[in-house]
Amino acid sequence: MTSPRRTKRPQTESMPQIASIGHRFAERRIALRLTQQTLADLAGVSRSTLQALERGSGSVKFASVMELADVLGLRIDVTVAAE
Repeated sequence: MTSPRRTKRPQTESMPQIASIGHRFAERRIALRLTQQTLADLAGVSRSTLQALERGSGSVKFASVMELADVLGLRIDVTVAAE
């Protein structure tokens, strides 16, 4: 018996937000004069993970985002959306 195949999820409204977050991470990395490889090493993530985040593409684990934010001196805030 075979397992059902996963289908790609449709892009949601959050995709531009992910791209925006990635752009801010890239700006901060550049301001700190860090290469992608150096930042990835400092955060304990792969360079491809960092590249995916900066491009706003792919699936990046939240723990990885938090590690990168910590190294960059960034803070992740969660707020209640407007109702």
